[in-house]
Amino acid sequence: MSGMLEHVNLTVRDPEATAALMGRLFGWSVRWSGTAINNGHTVHVGTGDQYLALYTGPGGAGAQLPAQDSYSQLGGLNHVGVVVDDLDAAEARVKAEGFEPVNHADYEPGRRFYFRDGDGVEYEIVSYV
Repeated sequence: MSGMLEHVNLTVRDPEATAALMGRLFGWSVRWSGTAINNGHTVHVGTGDQYLALYTGPGGAGAQLPAQDSYSQLGGLNHVGVVVDDLDAAEARVKAEGFEPVNHADYEPGRRFYFRDGDGVEYEIVSYV
């Protein structure tokens, strides 16, 4: 038996803004948008078979408070990994959006860097070429 990761569901301040950022950074598109659990709102953004579900509660943008440091919180989300073909071009797009790439590493099986978005979600951007 094998499985494939289909999606990760994240709580963000503004699902539309985060989806637009993912589109600019990774070329992803919105797959679905609508009402979600507890009268919240969700936007699914990604590819045809993998995506991020971006959720905000009924209070909308700004209603959520940032979580504690995920690395010291049991069950915390540490980062979301995204594979790109051109790491340097991806880093340029991340910088153009005003985010700071950190923790650059070049080791098998690829090169990578990390950044945190405006909601504090950490992304690992990796290239295997």
